[in-house]
Amino acid sequence: MAEIINLNRARKAKARGEAQATAAANRVAHGRAKAEKQAAKAEVERRTRELDGVKRER
Repeated sequence: MAEIINLNRARKAKARGEAQATAAANRVAHGRAKAEKQAAKAEVERRTRELDGVKRER
């Protein structure tokens, strides 16, 4: 015989897990100092410029 589960509990547990995952992603994105954000942005821009500089023209 199959195990009986409470659908309300299962639904709420799933929502809680999704909320925790979203919160973890937000902590990573927004939980940094302004200097760290600027440094990361500068690094991305530097890499982009570097890649654009070595592209061949067609």
